[in-house]
Amino acid sequence: MEIYETRAEIASRKNWFLSLVVIALVAFGTLVLLQSIAIVLTPFLFQISFDDFVSLADGNYDIPNGRMAFLFTQGLGTGLGFCIATWIVVGFLEKADLRWAKQLSRVSGKNLALVTVMTVGGMLFNGLLMYWNSQLALPEFLSGVEQWMRDMETQLMELTQFLTNFQSIPELLVGILVIGVFAGVGEELFFRGLIQPKMQVYFRSPHWGIWVTAIIFSAIHVQFYGFLPRMFLGALFGYLYHYTGSLFYPILGHILNNALTLLLVYGANQGVFDLDVQSTDTVSYPGAVVGFLVLILGFLYFKKVNRGKDEKLDQSV
Repeated sequence: MEIYETRAEIASRKNWFLSLVVIALVAFGTLVLLQSIAIVLTPFLFQISFDDFVSLADGNYDIPNGRMAFLFTQGLGTGLGFCIATWIVVGFLEKADLRWAKQLSRVSGKNLALVTVMTVGGMLFNGLLMYWNSQLALPEFLSGVEQWMRDMETQLMELTQFLTNFQSIPELLVGILVIGVFAGVGEELFFRGLIQPKMQVYFRSPHWGIWVTAIIFSAIHVQFYGFLPRMFLGALFGYLYHYTGSLFYPILGHILNNALTLLLVYGANQGVFDLDVQSTDTVSYPGAVVGFLVLILGFLYFKKVNRGKDEKLDQSV
């Protein structure tokens, strides 16, 4: 039920490789350009010298205003970057139409409530996937690769902990805006709105398209020990789009997942409750089972509610 209407030759199935190469180049170029602009603006906006910013990128997190500077570069270079990359490909290169009026007409209160419930259930179940993924062990002859993966994971975890160690409500709100809203909108527009419909055409299967897109979505985050839970979320968001034909649902799910996680991290850091959200050393099996049941029941009902709606809405829009 995904909406991606175009007759551009580059978007045809026979040109799938060229289309993907162009998309990758546009996305990479846009992200690099915007992050470069953000880095140039950082000294003026946050009173951080270029040398200090390089030191910050190398792991020296004692730089004043460092967290806000990093959030600024991430918001401009990544969240906004994916939005602009999608806009360039869809609007100028493939001259496609996402028919936003139709997508908006498919938004309902019942679906929004179901997406909220499924997102919470998915977060609980994802704790088990994170634990399983963290136990990954490669064969002995790949021990060097495994050590490199773990070293990179440690660096990314340290960066994540630094970015989410909010010291005030304003910092928390900026974090939710950047990591929740900007990332949710930008990544869903790019992966579910642009990549997923193409993959479904290339593989001639909606399910293959959803899962291949989810794999790509997880892989670009370059977090080996978070690959499985992120792929699972990508597939969930993909099915939300597939069964409704509206990107508003995966966008909402993505924002809720990220924002609720940040709120839990902030609450734990402030001592509101004793919970290490970012730890992968332990898992609550009862919580994971409850989350899985909530997710599955919610998903089945969501699928039932939206079955056949696309034909009716297509006739009325």
